[in-house]
Amino acid sequence: MDPKLKVIHIITMLELGGAQGNTLFTVTNLDRNRFRVGLITGPGGILDEDAKKIPDLDLRFVPALVRPVRPLKDLSALIEITRILRQEEPDIVHTHSSKAGIIGRLAAKAAGVPIVIHSVHGFGFNPYQHFLVRRLYVFLEKWMARYTTVLITVAEENIKAGLRLGIGNKELYTLIRSGVDIYKIKRSAVATDVKALKRELKLPDDAKIVLSVGPFKVQKDPIAFVECAAKVVSQVPNVKFLWSGDGELRADVEKRIRELHLENVVQLLGWRKDIAALLQLCDVFILTSLWEGLPRAGVEALIVGKPVVAFAVDGIPEIVKDGKNGFVLSPGNHDEFARRLIQVLLDPNLRTKFSAEAARTIDSSFDIHLMVRQQEQLYAESVLTAQ
Repeated sequence: MDPKLKVIHIITMLELGGAQGNTLFTVTNLDRNRFRVGLITGPGGILDEDAKKIPDLDLRFVPALVRPVRPLKDLSALIEITRILRQEEPDIVHTHSSKAGIIGRLAAKAAGVPIVIHSVHGFGFNPYQHFLVRRLYVFLEKWMARYTTVLITVAEENIKAGLRLGIGNKELYTLIRSGVDIYKIKRSAVATDVKALKRELKLPDDAKIVLSVGPFKVQKDPIAFVECAAKVVSQVPNVKFLWSGDGELRADVEKRIRELHLENVVQLLGWRKDIAALLQLCDVFILTSLWEGLPRAGVEALIVGKPVVAFAVDGIPEIVKDGKNGFVLSPGNHDEFARRLIQVLLDPNLRTKFSAEAARTIDSSFDIHLMVRQQEQLYAESVLTAQ
């Protein structure tokens, strides 16, 4: 009998994002002396090739596993994942993201998997959905909590929100921060040739740089990012706005840039992996997100000492302390958001103060290596409890 525990992770798609990056890091770094590791995902993500290179990983692509709600494909994905799990007989299934969280947990239940863990990287429901859609998602999460051994959250606020809505009980939840490689980020930032990077991106030497990172989707509200640039540029004429990311709303973002005549102000960089270098380049990092779990890019910005301006949604106030390392604003207050950003850009003393505090904000609880060890401990404890 193999003493190693078999753990299979399930995630909808391997896009460039915090949940996806952390999942790949986890399946790469789980101790192979203690665990046999698998990963099930839908194909077509930008990180697919990275996943294929991970040693000792049983990687399965399920074509029917897609991000949008597609009843026939969803049923097909459920049947296929259930088949895989019955074949593999894992000790633990660990799901990530909303779609894979529902389908993966249902499949694990159908396959008789004894331990089912789900990571909440931000719940799938939000205040901007039609109330019937939101109620459906809340109902599904409450229903799936019955089939879940542990719910991992990345922010305390996610636990509070789940309990307020009756999703499980307090004992179901555990907090494991969305980890980042703190020392690698610091080393990469320090090693950045800022002048060379500015030349590459055709940025003036004296430009004030505002950066955001993430996919172009409704959650991140990239249109608000563009409209913020329009408000700021009249007060800070040498400002440049950069966004590293791509996605379904790119055409809408490009259209808004043209409508506001910001072609020389807003630069869309596409997906890039040199985020630490871009953070070293920028003066201020901003998040226009409508909802979040706890954004990894915001954590990385603080690590390299960059002030952050963001809306106070979900876990963001747990890392951005208003008036200390940046500003957090009421969601939807775009005028105040722009005003605070202008204040940081125009006041070098305030930037220096915020930068010093930002560099002290992120502690070892956000270390990505600790994140993996915490998950390993959780797996072992869950198995012992189940015996």
